[in-house]
Amino acid sequence: MIYYVLKYVVLGPLLRVLFRPRIEGLEHVPASGAAIVAGNHLSFADHFLMPAILKRRITFLAKSEYFTGSGLKGRLTAAFFHSIGQIPVDRTGKEAGQAAIREGLGVLRKGELLGIYPEGTRSHDGRLYKGKVGVAVMALRAGVPIVPCAMIGTFEAQPPGRVLPRIHPVAIRFGKPLDFSRYAGMENEKAILRAVTDELMYAILALSEQEYVDRYAADVKAELAGDPTARQPRFPRMPLS
Repeated sequence: MIYYVLKYVVLGPLLRVLFRPRIEGLEHVPASGAAIVAGNHLSFADHFLMPAILKRRITFLAKSEYFTGSGLKGRLTAAFFHSIGQIPVDRTGKEAGQAAIREGLGVLRKGELLGIYPEGTRSHDGRLYKGKVGVAVMALRAGVPIVPCAMIGTFEAQPPGRVLPRIHPVAIRFGKPLDFSRYAGMENEKAILRAVTDELMYAILALSEQEYVDRYAADVKAELAGDPTARQPRFPRMPLS
């Protein structure tokens, strides 16, 4: 109930008036049945804009920090994410990835839309980073399509560290659903998971026209923060051609 009040009465209309988002390819999102919507992640505003323009309800796997913050901002954020039924996922520890997969599969088994950011974290510089294979595992196990999505302009509207978004043109693009049924039963093959994830990331790249970096965003962030345990790059940076 609260989800629909926010979507149609409070946040949805407000976001449409403020940002007047340009929507492209909305017809590619299935009108019914389970599917994954996987997009780039540039801003905290992404959590609000995509659900506001989709005709169907979508459930995101959200980092657990959004549910445990302190202070007024933390409490308001936690209340918001709880009210719209988003699922907290602890991203630390060895079982973090498996927990996220279990939660995601639970959403898909109910025939619902699952939203996920394959990069695993927000881009700190507006570039698109290497995708994690959890999205591929869920798509293959559940036998569902993945709809690539690109958020454009949200980094400029609310870059990391900015509390309130500024008014800036925003576009949301959806690509044709990617069907990976040819890999059914191969969700334990590392090479297959990597191939599926890379195909998805390049579909997002084509929609977003970002610069691509073939490294995990979390590793780059850790390196910039001076973490000596951050993984060193295995591949060179790949510019958008």
